[in-house]
Amino acid sequence: MAALALGIIGFGIMGERLLRQALPHPAFRLSGIWDPSPEAAARLAAIDPDLRMAPDAATVIAGCDTLYIAAPPAAHVPLARAAIAAGKAVLLEKPLATDLVEAEAFVAEAEAQGARAGVNFPMASSPAVAQIAAWRQEIGAPQRLEVEAHFARWPRGWQQDASTWLSRRAEGGFTREVLSHFLFLTRRQMGPMQLLSAKAEFPGGDLSETAIQAELTAGGIPVRLSGSVGRIAEDEANGWTLTAAGGSIRLRNWSLAERLGADGTWHMAPDAIPNDRMRPMTLRGQMDKLAALTRGEPQGLATLREALEVQRIVEAVLAA
Repeated sequence: MAALALGIIGFGIMGERLLRQALPHPAFRLSGIWDPSPEAAARLAAIDPDLRMAPDAATVIAGCDTLYIAAPPAAHVPLARAAIAAGKAVLLEKPLATDLVEAEAFVAEAEAQGARAGVNFPMASSPAVAQIAAWRQEIGAPQRLEVEAHFARWPRGWQQDASTWLSRRAEGGFTREVLSHFLFLTRRQMGPMQLLSAKAEFPGGDLSETAIQAELTAGGIPVRLSGSVGRIAEDEANGWTLTAAGGSIRLRNWSLAERLGADGTWHMAPDAIPNDRMRPMTLRGQMDKLAALTRGEPQGLATLREALEVQRIVEAVLAA
């Protein structure tokens, strides 16, 4: 089977991570990549001196079978619309757009056109999430869920190249960038979400939030959502903790699936995958699903509709 031509627009940390998985993946060949920043061009050359930036986004779209959009959020919908109009498959980063009305309109258009499109929520391919799903079958009816993400600073140290927008209220903030992943997990595991109450704190000016709290339901189950900046010493701590009739399970720090034992302590599965292998396996799974999406085959990527539901919750929390 011929390799699929992959185009990438946006070469920050997410674009680089996906490229490093795409280069050795047998289903893909890189057909074009574009980012306007000189720093991005230097990082690309460091990966492979033979790789060059395309002259513009239109060139990348024209030459690909599937387009990965990892540009800042304001560019997501315009780029996706152009690619879909050209008959390409699309994988977007979240959020879908900076404006919820625009996101709603885009999803309706894409669905009406039967577009091949998905959103890059890697938990769709996480082995740790697969373990959580398996444990759910053993612990009985869910009773409550707690989701939290806390940071020493925002943006995190490795995100400084994108700090010009990640630190701003219009496009950035940890609720959009991090808690959205756990809301996707909540939607997929528990069911439709409904926001009941929320509060968000901002430091002033156009800077992004420093704390949020929210109460919602997912599939009728109570969910408590919280996040903060500057209240912990470590770089980041997050968790998705489900309490059920027959026990408790959690996903901690992105990739550690743990189950509460009879001794009152948390335990990983005996065959748990080490952290250093988890991210490559997860991204490889995303690439496998992207190949299937491009070929029109069944796959489990986050859908535009799922991402839209997540964005509705996120934006409602931030507006509270």
